[in-house]
Amino acid sequence: MDKLRRVLSGGEENEEVGLTAQVLDGTSLSFSTRVKWFFICFAAGIICSILGTALLFLPKAGLKLFAVFYTLGNISALASTCFLMGPLKQLKRMFEPTRLLATILMLLFLVLTLCAVFWWNKKGLAIIFCILQFLSMTWYSISYIPFARDAVIKCFTSCLS
Repeated sequence: MDKLRRVLSGGEENEEVGLTAQVLDGTSLSFSTRVKWFFICFAAGIICSILGTALLFLPKAGLKLFAVFYTLGNISALASTCFLMGPLKQLKRMFEPTRLLATILMLLFLVLTLCAVFWWNKKGLAIIFCILQFLSMTWYSISYIPFARDAVIKCFTSCLS
């Protein structure tokens, strides 16, 4: 009887939605749960970045640990927004034409940082990629704020001229 009521009122939802669909949809979590996990994931990202910075000053392995923890921190902070809007919507927004270049550069520098540390063993290159990672993550983040990119560009052009 309840199912009939839902069908007639137009509120029928597919009861056989799998776990994968629920995870990709992201709306199966309550708002408070999504906000809690956003803060947990974002805080984990900040802690990883701070820990990486602290480990930078260790002899020998410090730079590798810094690059790894800094990259993991950025990945965690990026993943935290998936809890707010859902993974599919997050991916769609990441690859919108207005932030496509910023997204590609950010993901590229995340990968290149890890490649420089683990495969190429180039510490200087890893630091350069971490700096570029920070800049691309900042540019990507401000793309969500209306007119923020224009303001930054105007600020830099007025400072340079």
